[in-house]
Amino acid sequence: MRQRFKGYYLKHQKGEHTLCIIIGHANNERFIQVITEKAAWQLPWTSKCCWGPKGLKVNLAHEDFSLKGQLSYGSFTPLKYDIMGVFKYIPTECRHGVVSMNHEINGQLVLNGQVLDFDGGRGYIEMDSGRSFPSDYMWIQANDFKEKISIMAAVADIPFAIGSFRGCICVISYKGREYRLATYCGVQIVSCSKKRLILKQRRYRLEVYIHGSSGHRLRAPQNGIMCRIIEENAVCKADFIFYDRGEKVFELHSEHASFEFEAKNKFS
Repeated sequence: MRQRFKGYYLKHQKGEHTLCIIIGHANNERFIQVITEKAAWQLPWTSKCCWGPKGLKVNLAHEDFSLKGQLSYGSFTPLKYDIMGVFKYIPTECRHGVVSMNHEINGQLVLNGQVLDFDGGRGYIEMDSGRSFPSDYMWIQANDFKEKISIMAAVADIPFAIGSFRGCICVISYKGREYRLATYCGVQIVSCSKKRLILKQRRYRLEVYIHGSSGHRLRAPQNGIMCRIIEENAVCKADFIFYDRGEKVFELHSEHASFEFEAKNKFS
């Protein structure tokens, strides 16, 4: 059997504090990674990091790193249906899932002696599984807005048959409504680069402008083994502009968007 991986990405954000935890396993190895705006840490697996629909409890210590505390989660906000759409029935090297777009969090964590207060903050959870991350991809997520709004978008080079194609998944949770732009919905990827993403799908148009620096090094799966190095910017600035039939629905600015860009020459 081919080696496989599975991981959950837990993002916690309030004010100036952003802390993301990746919990997963690959090739019989279990791992934890922690990312903030300032640094990233790779940790050996320990049962002292537990999470579920009700919250997160951690008591981690490794070399010069420590993270302790407990957070409670409000009701999860899942999507109406699988973010992969019809592609969930097709074998792909990486399957993406959104667990919760924008739930409330409360509690405190202590990171290396610094208290991070997340009372009244917002959370986002997603998962990935399969064999490998795409060779070329971009991903951005943000929900640090005054209103309960959350946005996630990703574009990736997807191997298929004897070639590949550029696929897209994007969901916008806005004022109780879910907007979805995706390959299986007929989206057009007008532009995709490290600084800009523009999507067009019939009546909808989304423009994203990213203002970020280089990120922090993380481990990622390649053929089921955590041997690839990628970079994630847990906190960067980004602008989101969304149109419906040419009318501007919103123009939002995020100070704490999370962003990954791993591409050679295929995105422009």
